[in-house]
Amino acid sequence: MDTALVNGRVLTDAGFETGKAVVLRDGRIAGVEAEGSLPPEARRHDLGGGLLLPGFIDVQVNGGGGVLFNDAPSLESIVEIGRVHRRFGATGFLPTLISDDLETVAKAIAATDAAIAAGVPGVLGLHIEGPFLNAKRKGIHDASKFRILDEAAFTLLTSLKRGCTVVTLAPEKTSPAMIARLAAAGVVVAAGHTNGGYATIRKALDSGVSGFTHLFNAMSPLTSRAPGAVGAALEDQASWCSIIVDGRHVDPVVLKIALKAKRWERFILITDAMPSVGMTGTSFKLQGRTVRVEDGVCIDEDGTLAGSHLDMAGAVRNAVSMLGLDLAQAVRMASQNPAEYLGLGHELGRIAPGYRANLVLADEHLNVIETWIDGRTSADERKNAPRVAARP
Repeated sequence: MDTALVNGRVLTDAGFETGKAVVLRDGRIAGVEAEGSLPPEARRHDLGGGLLLPGFIDVQVNGGGGVLFNDAPSLESIVEIGRVHRRFGATGFLPTLISDDLETVAKAIAATDAAIAAGVPGVLGLHIEGPFLNAKRKGIHDASKFRILDEAAFTLLTSLKRGCTVVTLAPEKTSPAMIARLAAAGVVVAAGHTNGGYATIRKALDSGVSGFTHLFNAMSPLTSRAPGAVGAALEDQASWCSIIVDGRHVDPVVLKIALKAKRWERFILITDAMPSVGMTGTSFKLQGRTVRVEDGVCIDEDGTLAGSHLDMAGAVRNAVSMLGLDLAQAVRMASQNPAEYLGLGHELGRIAPGYRANLVLADEHLNVIETWIDGRTSADERKNAPRVAARP
């Protein structure tokens, strides 16, 4: 039987609408229609006046719930990371591997394939951030892991059988021809951790780079005589820019300026989340280094930013409060925009007939109440979750 979600403020292409019923059937949205047109026997799910939003899509998730994907690139890790981030509205995500040995990359690819084949809720593919980066812009990455993108690496990066593959690389550390080959093979190529000059980044965009990973962070800046990677990103109106809106990675004023230079429809909210999200402790290990959460930010012993302690609901909330965006824009930067970036805009990121029923119910403060992934509500998922015996 169809389920009709009623009594909510529904974010459609027209904006927030009341009096609309979102009808779910076989994991998809069968219709968005007037509540008064529903037959009396329709099964109604009362949303209690809450906000019904397209499910958030996080294209950069390093961990959650105490799990770091690099430490355990397995199906079980993906399940736990997805479970934790779903609580904050992420109904789609890419487990993200930071720079590591190619053997670890291979394990991450195999785990992602297995997770998608097993129907793990929310997993859309894999983000491989490095190890083809520039040591001058390494950030928290371990530069000893960096390497050249050769034929063996190309074969590995294009081996995911199911879902999307995003690869973040420094364009100056490879060639335009290699970037073109990756893009032609279906890989979403992003520039990040790069010290490349404007001309190098411009050529990479022309060759197949379609996005920039955490704009402003770990890339050559925009200066008076050298536009750098940031200048290339803001000048190019077709490429996508992911941003970490936590008030610490980038000053909100700088992001406001970026939004005046480039239309908001090309910005993507990400978390770059670390294991601390959904974790009870305040510190964890990252490739042998201790990272602690201090004032809501993840930093290592030297004070270097190490990913973030941000969740997707918080990112949307911050985009409104820090950047002055309206709620509909902020939500679309967390749903429709990343869906388009991944080539999934035809089935995810909107509340519209025919789209997958990936949805978030939230209150006016963006606290997540309930989620749906392919029509299955989080309440049912919790009820039907297998019981796991406690470890001795």
